[in-house]
Amino acid sequence: MMTPPQMLIFAVITAMLLLFFWGRLRHDVVAFAALMACVVAGLVPASDAFNGFSHPAVITVACVLILSKGLQDTGAVDWLARRTIPREAGRFTSMAALLGLGATLSGFMNNVGAMALLMPIAIQVSHRLDLTQGQVLMPLAFGTILGGMTTLIGTPPNLIASSFRNDAGLGHFSMFDFTPVGLAVAAVGVVFIFVIGWRLVPAREATSGESFDPGAYVTEVRIPANSKAIGLTLRGFEDEIEDSHAVVVGLLRNDVRMMAPHGGRRIKENDILVLEAEVDALAEALAVFDIKLEEKGSAADQEPDGEDYATPQSDAEQKPEAAKKSSLPATLEKLRPGQQKDTQADSDKRRSDDDIVLRELAVLPGSTIVDHSATDIALRRRFGLNMLAVGREGRPPHTRLRQLKLKSGDLLLMHGPSDALFEFVKETGCVPLGERALHMPDTRLAILSVVILLGAVVTTATGLLPAAAAFGLGVLATMLVRTVPLRQLYTSIDWPVIVLLAALIPIAGAMQDTGAADILARFLLDTVAQGNAIAALVVVMVTTMFLSDVMNNAATAAVLCPIALGIANTLGVNADSFFMAVAIGASCAFLTPIGHQNATLILGPGGFRFGDYWRLGLPLEMLVVAVSVPALLVVWPL
Repeated sequence: MMTPPQMLIFAVITAMLLLFFWGRLRHDVVAFAALMACVVAGLVPASDAFNGFSHPAVITVACVLILSKGLQDTGAVDWLARRTIPREAGRFTSMAALLGLGATLSGFMNNVGAMALLMPIAIQVSHRLDLTQGQVLMPLAFGTILGGMTTLIGTPPNLIASSFRNDAGLGHFSMFDFTPVGLAVAAVGVVFIFVIGWRLVPAREATSGESFDPGAYVTEVRIPANSKAIGLTLRGFEDEIEDSHAVVVGLLRNDVRMMAPHGGRRIKENDILVLEAEVDALAEALAVFDIKLEEKGSAADQEPDGEDYATPQSDAEQKPEAAKKSSLPATLEKLRPGQQKDTQADSDKRRSDDDIVLRELAVLPGSTIVDHSATDIALRRRFGLNMLAVGREGRPPHTRLRQLKLKSGDLLLMHGPSDALFEFVKETGCVPLGERALHMPDTRLAILSVVILLGAVVTTATGLLPAAAAFGLGVLATMLVRTVPLRQLYTSIDWPVIVLLAALIPIAGAMQDTGAADILARFLLDTVAQGNAIAALVVVMVTTMFLSDVMNNAATAAVLCPIALGIANTLGVNADSFFMAVAIGASCAFLTPIGHQNATLILGPGGFRFGDYWRLGLPLEMLVVAVSVPALLVVWPL
């Protein structure tokens, strides 16, 4: 018979898991709400409610994110990628080099950062190898996830498992305690992916601009008074740009929007055509018909009453301007940001041609612009940027682009000053997918960032300092030498992950204190594993994998670690094997696009659907179990 505290903690955990599965609320919000429920119910003392924020695992995760930011911004990873991935090799060698680099980087830096940095390179490789982008992006995403399980700092589940081991009186795992099993699993998994696995990835049409296949972006163009398109039928308009494969998917005339308009309808002055096209096709249409992008022609984001007001650009704004740095079509590079409402200094208004860039951005799950439109965030007024087009799983939107509510996985084609784009990326949490022009590589700072990271790793590996202290010193060194600007220090931390971990740690403690973890452990042991230690190890790993596929991997590790410890104690076997099983299982979220941020990141660029992931993910998860369980029994015997 369960006690009242046990029933309460089970109720809180069940509600939390249901909300995680529902997916309508952010994971950190759900976890924090669960923590507050535990405090109100008396399961967690109020004085201990926020102890999770000072937990070594939370501190280490934050520090690793900052050091990873230094590697990204200084160009250290770019330099390594250029010298590692061959430019002329075939599929086997290119895929092996790309996945090997991604897995290696993920062992020592945030794997989401590693994935974001290597995505432009992966897209270039896919074109060279005559593959769809998804056939390279999904293997890379899974390779970076696998690489994270090779070291203590590679992924949050490893740090969580280490913290629970310490709480159990067994001490922390060392930096490379995860390496023997993690490296074996990652190596076999990566080899499987680049030899066989990539062939299992569906060949979907991608949804991006210059570096993606046609038919991805949807944008709006306005027909000015002197355009050659006036008087043409929509069918004739498409015939003129037939080679570009651009398609008219909508027409806006006198505030009336027509989706899939009849091809015989004639184009008039001030019509707004909704085009589905790649960047090159868009440039061709602009050049042939002397038309302009609607978002370039509108004066301001919106008036307070929420209605759109589109006005032509001035002659000065329409003058051709050179685009020296960008490799994109010159027609697009002529475009400049519209007039902003806010008064700025003259130096801010007079930007050089070289500073105006066109970039593709991916919207991540935790981005602040999810469920908001360009109008909602006053994109033009606040940032001086234009959102030229949106890519969303190949389906054209049914509303004006500036009013379109953005979603996780959307691709945005943004145009404006590079420093404004940098501020937008920093504030919203989007990831740039085009050529990385937001940061100028600095050889000296790149070397320093690598030295700082290696110093923290060596300090932890030799046992001179615990991981939290060693990487804390690394952050201090980063601040002193400015490999990460001080104003970006806190924005480089993924705060939803920090809040999630800090909230779940006291909840996991309550599971142990009330005996709820032991009850679950006995249930799994008696009814599923039938008292067999090896079967129990497999059950723990598979259960962790399943939960990680439908909820955050860090949350999964925090929930399963106390249960795994209870099973090990009940059987009287080595708890380290079960902690490792949880860490490995939580890192293997391959079946859905929501289990890991890297899987979400490729959803739009790869043109994937929700059900595409299991084709490679299921055999990969089976392979992970087949390799890791024997390896655990050898390295961490029961």
